[in-house]
Amino acid sequence: MARVMIDRASENLRPLKERLATIKDIHSAASVLAWDRQTYMPEGGVGGRAEQLASLARTAHEMLVSPETGRLLEDAGGREPGSDDAALLRLARREHDRAVRLPARLVAETSRVTALAEVAWIQARTHSDWSKFAPHLDQILALKQEEADYLDGEHPYDAMLDRYDPGSSTERLVVMFDELKAGIVPLVSEISASLGEDRAAPLRGAFDEAAQEAFGREIISSFGYDWSRGRQDRAVHPFCINFGDPGDVRITTRFDPELLSVGLFATYHEAGHALYEQGVDPSYSRTPLAGGVSMGVHESQSRLWENLVARSRPFWSHFQPKLRKAFPGVLDGVDIETMYRAVNAVRPSEVRTEADELTYDLHVLLRFELEVGLFEGNLTVADLPEAWNTKMEEYLGIVPENDALGVLQDTHWAIGYFGYFPSYTLGNVLSVQLFETALKERPGIVPGMERGEFGDLLGWLRENVHRHGKKYEPDDLIAHSTGRPPDTAPYLRYLESKFGELYGLKPL
Repeated sequence: MARVMIDRASENLRPLKERLATIKDIHSAASVLAWDRQTYMPEGGVGGRAEQLASLARTAHEMLVSPETGRLLEDAGGREPGSDDAALLRLARREHDRAVRLPARLVAETSRVTALAEVAWIQARTHSDWSKFAPHLDQILALKQEEADYLDGEHPYDAMLDRYDPGSSTERLVVMFDELKAGIVPLVSEISASLGEDRAAPLRGAFDEAAQEAFGREIISSFGYDWSRGRQDRAVHPFCINFGDPGDVRITTRFDPELLSVGLFATYHEAGHALYEQGVDPSYSRTPLAGGVSMGVHESQSRLWENLVARSRPFWSHFQPKLRKAFPGVLDGVDIETMYRAVNAVRPSEVRTEADELTYDLHVLLRFELEVGLFEGNLTVADLPEAWNTKMEEYLGIVPENDALGVLQDTHWAIGYFGYFPSYTLGNVLSVQLFETALKERPGIVPGMERGEFGDLLGWLRENVHRHGKKYEPDDLIAHSTGRPPDTAPYLRYLESKFGELYGLKPL
């Protein structure tokens, strides 16, 4: 009898799952078009592509908010707590409840406007001309503020955060950033006051782009990136993208022939995202359970591989000789310790994606404060270049040479990703908490890294993070994986220990 009841319950869910799968397929088709737009599409196709994306966004939204979807969700009832079906229903209802509050007109217009804005941003950044992008950003901000009004959170910015990190809030992030400022700013100040030699000098030179690409591919292959389920292309701003299925997870990168770190660490970072997506339980494909649970957890994966692995001594003890062979004559005399110091050199810089590990969160803090100011009405788009430069000087002691290196450097605002930036710092915090736990539970991880083998680490992440997709809430996943809720303390201890040793600092 129990088996009959289970089969009947599953059968009752089938129409809802089919409808949700169709909605997911529409979003996946839009993702393919977005990937093409950022990689291979000719410039003349921008206008048509914007309309195509708007149509897909409107169609998916209308299906999600339709009375039929509402009826199927209502008829679904409840499921056994902790089951995949219970999680699927929780997520589907949350998506539906959020979507019904947003007009289809707003969803379609946001998709259309951001598609056009991204191209304008590329042109503006190329020419360092804020005026080419500012009108587009005015439109996007107005649409996002309208979205926040419909969603009616405790703070107008909360609606933006919830899209990327469910459970997060402006109030909670203010506390987190205050804790990080208290720990990071004194470290940066102490190191900056004693900067001498340019430790990053070995990373500058003449580095053939094809050799950079080949070396990066070798590294992420050893991480576990499955090329039969992915590919790598180039983009102005590197990204990882998936299409609702771990069988197709693509990454992009970019290279600077005069600065080795740009291409290598962009490749490692995006591969970290891709490893997460490739590791999600395949049975979750075309359902709300597919993909990473939040962007904070997603960034924990990219930052873990980029920083805790690829900026570590064990990593370079194996790969430094291979790097010298890849660039004969360029890195002669650069030993393992010199390379380790180079990739961890602290020097406040203009560009977030090229920032050192210690100052990186100050770049995120700057963006968080600007976004909150925009949504509180204390800042306008016209204010952003000056406000940006002021905060750069306050937090990092430098003023960008031009807007391309300043307010125009990131693509996030162009594609409407307000609320995404804090995910990078959340990711930094979570990466250390996860990595510490993995090392305790699998002591073979570091010896494996010294041999260029990462199966132990990837295996732990697959078991404790990747395979679960969106089944658990973000905080619950972290607590389940590490035995405690998200906490800034491990991250701050890590930074103080690592950079204190690198720069000979006395304990604070």
